[in-house]
Amino acid sequence: MSTVAEDVPETSSGVPIPGSRIPLWGSAVAAAAAGGLLVLAFPPFDLWPLAPLACALLLAAIDSACRTCQPARRGALVGAAFGVVFFALLTAWLRVIGPDAWLLIIGLSAAFTALFGAGTAVLLRLPGWPLWVAGWWVAVEAVRGRVPFGGFPWGRLGHSQADAPTAAWASIGGVPLLGFVVMLSGCLLWVAVRSARGRRAVRAVVAVGAAVFLLASGLAIPLADDGRPLTVAIVQGNVPQTGMDAFGQREAVLSAHLDATHRLAADVRRGVTPAPDVVIWPENASDIDPALDADAFAAIDAAVKDVGVPVLVGMVVEVDGGARVANQGTVWSPVDGPGESYVKQNLVPFGEYVPFRSTLERVISRLDRIPRDFVAGDEPGALDLGPVVVGDVICFDVAYDAAVRDAVADGAELITVQTNNATYGRTGQVPQQWAISRLRAVEHGRTVLVASTSGISGVVAPDGTVVAQTTEFVQEVVVETVVARSDQTIATRVGSWPEWALSLMGLGAVVFALVRRRGRIGA
Repeated sequence: MSTVAEDVPETSSGVPIPGSRIPLWGSAVAAAAAGGLLVLAFPPFDLWPLAPLACALLLAAIDSACRTCQPARRGALVGAAFGVVFFALLTAWLRVIGPDAWLLIIGLSAAFTALFGAGTAVLLRLPGWPLWVAGWWVAVEAVRGRVPFGGFPWGRLGHSQADAPTAAWASIGGVPLLGFVVMLSGCLLWVAVRSARGRRAVRAVVAVGAAVFLLASGLAIPLADDGRPLTVAIVQGNVPQTGMDAFGQREAVLSAHLDATHRLAADVRRGVTPAPDVVIWPENASDIDPALDADAFAAIDAAVKDVGVPVLVGMVVEVDGGARVANQGTVWSPVDGPGESYVKQNLVPFGEYVPFRSTLERVISRLDRIPRDFVAGDEPGALDLGPVVVGDVICFDVAYDAAVRDAVADGAELITVQTNNATYGRTGQVPQQWAISRLRAVEHGRTVLVASTSGISGVVAPDGTVVAQTTEFVQEVVVETVVARSDQTIATRVGSWPEWALSLMGLGAVVFALVRRRGRIGA
């Protein structure tokens, strides 16, 4: 493929002649519109075909801004405009925590889209640029998902595709490969537009055909649907209220999950509900440490004995003599009581711990709502839950590839997502997390059981289809027969290699383009 900018006149030194068709502010507005368009591809809107169109519009904005001198700088400004609008709208639910947290996420995330814009500006002049741009997108998302403070992998391009044919690509190379396919499709659409404007009809048709083929190609990828049957119960106990104070009434939350479990046991005895093999409670079902509170221990143990099968209990426990706490899922047997646990690995900065606490507490008064930092776990969440090994991840963990993949690679036959969405109730965060959970089912060929205190709870089949789903802020118990599997998908087996390969391809192309441009200018 030729470069998009191949028809731009240049000086003898290779520097494009000034004279952009659209002023920089116009390109920034177009990029901002692309950010708004891309938000509509994500939950709760779920208009997934808009994702490649938004990518094409972003590329158009970068290309128009950079058809002059200083392309990297102008590309960064355009990329930042895209990122500010996209992340401001996508993460508007963070305003529940505070406008400062929301603005911090917007600023940090937009810095990465600015980096993407800067690199893309120089990549557009290379032959075969669509491949390099798509790889560069993966590289930027990879860094954003890791730094700073462990990264913010929310809102990756692939997360918009849970209902799309492209979702099947996750079973080959995870969310990074899925994002690559979507961005490459957007690049090809922009090639088609540029070709049509240049009266290159054949090239335009070929580019559109290639984009459509990519977007539909997932239909040819087989997805898992077999396995041994298992009956599971998911308890959504509900909480008293939404917002930052949703878990201020610890006893009420625990009592709600105890009551729902006792009713489940009664329904099983009356024959109106199938007997489950395992029961899943959500994150924060007990914010009272049962090891320190005899009443809580006795109440949980009585509920587990009543239902008569192992229960995965989400709880907060004290560590380091009470100086810190741990957010964990614990296997509770009706015979042996509490057993092995998984401790949440990916903690939320300013939500579960406070970086630079001694300094920031002086200027941000609401940090007193986080009096103790949580401690992060370092072991995969593969837990023996009696008749099945589950791969447990807790809330924010589900957005991190390694947390889910390591549990499945360690022998998990099901994936459980224990979560507390009450703080963000009735906002876009809840369906966005549900969509990520659905993609994890496809990626690893595992049934996913989502247990939320307040919703959405439910069951996702290994092919990503929704088997059962609750509404928010109701008390409900989901009982379903699902499949447990031990076979691994290609994505599970290859791990992070697709992400690294695509990222290195994109980064290498940026470095080559910069060296090439510097050499041409210096010639």
